[in-house]
Formats: sequence, structure tokens, C-alpha cells
Amino acid sequence: MEKERTEHKFESRRQALIMTGIVLAAALLFLYSFLGGNKKENQPVTRSDFSLDTFITVTLYDTEDTSILDGCMELCQDYEKLFSKTIEGSDIYRINHREPGQRRITVAPETAELIEKGLFYSRLSEGAFDITIAPLSELWDFTGEENKVPEEAAIREAVSKVDYQRVRVSGREIELSDDEVQLDLGAIAKGYIGDRMKEYLQSRGVKSAVLNLGGNVLCIGEQPSGKPFNIGLRKPFGARYEQAAVLRITGLSVVSSGVYERNFQKDGINYHHILNPKDGYPYQNGLTDVTIISELSVDGDGLSTTCFSLGLEKGMELADSLDGVYGFFITEDGEIHYSKGAKDLLANQRK
Repeated sequence: MEKERTEHKFESRRQALIMTGIVLAAALLFLYSFLGGNKKENQPVTRSDFSLDTFITVTLYDTEDTSILDGCMELCQDYEKLFSKTIEGSDIYRINHREPGQRRITVAPETAELIEKGLFYSRLSEGAFDITIAPLSELWDFTGEENKVPEEAAIREAVSKVDYQRVRVSGREIELSDDEVQLDLGAIAKGYIGDRMKEYLQSRGVKSAVLNLGGNVLCIGEQPSGKPFNIGLRKPFGARYEQAAVLRITGLSVVSSGVYERNFQKDGINYHHILNPKDGYPYQNGLTDVTIISELSVDGDGLSTTCFSLGLEKGMELADSLDGVYGFFITEDGEIHYSKGAKDLLANQRK
């Protein structure tokens, strides 16, 4: 029954995101025209696919070699087969469906590295971000037809199973303290995979490209014209391409975590996918979006969720304490709050 429910949730989200992806692909072609491309030289090549429970698009501006796109997408699929919690045989699936009493599982080096990175942000946030949130996240369905809040008793039971301190990594071996621990790397895996895809493209000589992994945007270099890429900061609850600001990005990652994508309204409350591991309910802290600009997308992934979870004051303190990290925090009143140096990335002020 649980498997059928999971498959239904996945298929509903898949169909919705396929339609989003079609619109996104068209928008990217428009973006290239806006950037000043022409049809005779530097014609971009683009590939879109449904993967990682989202629609991903890779656009190359300085080559027309489509075999590079093939290799990039294959790499993405290979990593999904390692990190997905729903694909049978993946490392995370094997961890979450281990035999009772089994405490140690050997995984791929990449999986161990990603889990260790997730534990780092779990410790940094003191559990406000927690990669063992799977028992809790499984209760909530933000993409299905039923807008239903789980029973309070079920939430309390799930919360009791969430604790990142029950997980240890030793080389390729993952040690779990009991049978109840389950992992969900959805809040950090896209960033890690995006970084690996970026490395692959660079190894093939690509010097100008944009990767969009549904909330994670990675830039390689700059536009063929020599100018930074213009990356829109989406306006929470606005139209899909309505922007709160435009960022000028060269070679960096842009990652957003917000309350307006996977969400539903019930009894005047916005229930969204960023869950508080301490009480089991979506965070209600006055923030609607946190966007992090960083060199590595895996750090942007971990920090966008962590900073959102910590709230405006503590999240801003964390962003300000880290070199090479820039944060944009949007509050419910629509105001943008900037960490140190973040305003320097603005192409124009918010309208």
C-alpha cells in the first residue's frame, strides 16, 4: 500500500513537471535571444529531461556537440540510481529497506560522500536540517490531489524516528543505530549531482553553459558575449517567470528554497515541503524564500534549506559567517534581505 502511494505521488508530480519543463525549455530559448545570441554563430544546444523528480535542462553556448549533452544526462541518471529513495536497488533504497537488525551497509563512495555532507549540515543547523527526515516526509503529500494534513499522532511517531545523530559514516560503510532510521537526501542530492555534471562539462571543454535542475541553477563561465549570465530570482507566489530581482552570475551556483512550489493551502495555512524535524510541520517563520549563491551547488542546497530552517536572523548570521556565500532572504511582506556582499550581484533593483 505504501509503495502504491509513493508511486502515485511520483507520477502526479512527474506529469506536472513535464508540463513545466516544456514551458521552461521555451523560456530558455527566449532567454538566449534576450542575451544576444544569433542563429549563425554560437547557436546554443539544449537538452531537457525528467530526472531527480524534477525537469532538468542543460544549455551549452560555446559548442554544438550534442554528444556532450548525452554524456551529461547519462551521468545524471547514474547518480539518480544511487541516491533515489524510490528506485529499487539504489544505495538509499537499500538503506531504507534493510533487514531488521542490519546496522551496517556498504555504499558507493559518492553516496558516502553525499551522506557525510548531509550530516555536516545537520550538525551545523543542530538538527533544523536533518537527512533522517524520511519517516516524516513520507507522511506529507504536497503534489497529489488530496490536500490533507497528516494525523497528529502519526506526525509525533514519525518525529521520534528523526535524528541525524543515529547515522555514522566510515569510509564506504554507513552505520545506523537502530531499525527506524531512514534517509532522505532530496534536500541536498540535486546540488551534488549538479556539481558532478558541471565538472563533466568542463572536462569536455565547455566554458559557457547553464544547468537548471529545478531550483538549482549552475553557471559555467559567462555568456559568449563576455557578460555575466542573468539569473532571475523568482517572486514567491508570483507568476512562474515573475522576478523579484535579477542576478548577474559568472561561474557560480544559485539555489532557492521556498514555500511556493510544493505546497497547499488549508484553513488559511500554507503547508509546504520544508518540514521542521522537531515538530513535524512545515516551518512558519515569516520567510517565503531563501536563495544562496555559492561556488558549489551542494553547499547552496544544504545552506538554502538550513538558512530557511534557522529563520531570518540566525540564517543571515550563518550566511554572513561563510566566505564566498551570498544569501537573499525574502519575507512574507515581499521584502528582500541581503547578506554581506549579496547586493553586488544584483543586475537591477527589485521592481
